Amino acid sequence: MAIKSMADQQNDGAPEPLKGAGDTGEAHQKERFTRRLTQDAGPRSMRPMRIATFNINGVKARLPRLQEWLADDPADLVCLQEIKSVDDNFPRAAFEDAGWHVATHGQKGFNGVAMLSRRPLDDVMTGLPGDDTDTQARYMEATLGGVRVASIYLPNGNPVGTEKFDYKLAWMRRLTARAKELLATERPVVLSGDFNVIPAPEDAHDPAAWADDALYQPESRAAFRALVHLGFTDAIRLVQPHGPAYTFWDYQRGAWQQDHGIRIDHHLLSPQAADRFVDARVDRAPRGQEKASDHTPVIVTLADG
Repeated sequence: MAIKSMADQQNDGAPEPLKGAGDTGEAHQKERFTRRLTQDAGPRSMRPMRIATFNINGVKARLPRLQEWLADDPADLVCLQEIKSVDDNFPRAAFEDAGWHVATHGQKGFNGVAMLSRRPLDDVMTGLPGDDTDTQARYMEATLGGVRVASIYLPNGNPVGTEKFDYKLAWMRRLTARAKELLATERPVVLSGDFNVIPAPEDAHDPAAWADDALYQPESRAAFRALVHLGFTDAIRLVQPHGPAYTFWDYQRGAWQQDHGIRIDHHLLSPQAADRFVDARVDRAPRGQEKASDHTPVIVTLADG
């Protein structure tokens, strides 16, 4: 994989990229460069594990962009959301021919999650426990290298005051219950995905514009905090404790060009995963491509266990 600075990943006219906390210039850049050289050294099984989350907003519509991004070897495990494809129609061959192992939990026209892995996945589980009547494909888990990873597409919940918002909150309660079970295993766990929650005012360019949206309701944010407070760590906030680290920009009103974004894609680390934390970053470059998803990837790196 070519070693690129964040500045090299920018597109003409794109906003400034995420910087790590304490970024004071050459010393910080040298440290990050050394980390990535270490990741590229040695057999893949001995490298730190890189886990990406990426709401692709339709895998067939974004397939060329996704293939381009994967060709740069950005991660060892990619959690996709909103694939908008049933399992049988997922373009598996496009990824398997490039050396990826594929697991999917799809749904026709809506939702759907998937995992692409450089190594075989163990113990794949689809569906969030707690409601046998829920047919929406929004959750899957698998184990890679001893780390239990979930790919999550949490319900949007709009409009507020309808059964869709009630479903969102009920789904979050089920997620919290499952997270407690995973924490009880005392092994590394990473909850990755599009949580459709703006955790704090600093996670939106214009918080007031989201005041009536399900993503920013007090109930949504409280449920997210309750999940984190079980013992999880927000990976991006380990490198940037404060300030914007947007992961989504609407297609409308020049949101990308003006950097009017929000942060709704997250990696939550169990204590055992946080102990192995190396780095986290928002890869803004894919959002600047033509026919891009309105989300961009977020990548967390864990030390080899």
